[in-house]
Amino acid sequence: MSATNLITTLEKLYKLHKSLFDLSVNKTGVIKKGDMSELDRVLKDEQKHLTAINTVEAERKRESIHYLRSRGVAFTETPTISQCIEHSSPQEKETLSHWQQKLIGIIGELKAQNELNQKLVYQSLQFVNMNLSMTQPQPDQTTYSRPNGEKKTPASRSLFDSQA
Repeated sequence: MSATNLITTLEKLYKLHKSLFDLSVNKTGVIKKGDMSELDRVLKDEQKHLTAINTVEAERKRESIHYLRSRGVAFTETPTISQCIEHSSPQEKETLSHWQQKLIGIIGELKAQNELNQKLVYQSLQFVNMNLSMTQPQPDQTTYSRPNGEKKTPASRSLFDSQA
């Protein structure tokens, strides 16, 4: 059995990861704009991509198993692409290595882009929290107690001062 099915599956995986990377780059712009409805749409698209990636990854595992079994290779765990490369012909080895490197590259780029998006979201949350703390009045801090020993508890305050 040749590695054609496995190579086709690796190509699909690469295309899905590339598309997910493009979505991630788009998400960076959406986060910078602060467009929540567009961010929601992008997140839904990402979820669809992740589902498709998981499906194709399961297919890759099946194809790896079939490929190595056809070569008479014994294995105990799900075979990796590297194991398939070890037991392939020189031409298949070159093609499989090519797709393995492309996948490694796009996954690395995707990871870096996701880390950037995570930092941007964190900074946005910090900005929102800072603005909330600036708009909410702080309760007066009392450091004394009443002569009869009762402690005065400050009344809870609303977001807006109604006596203004």
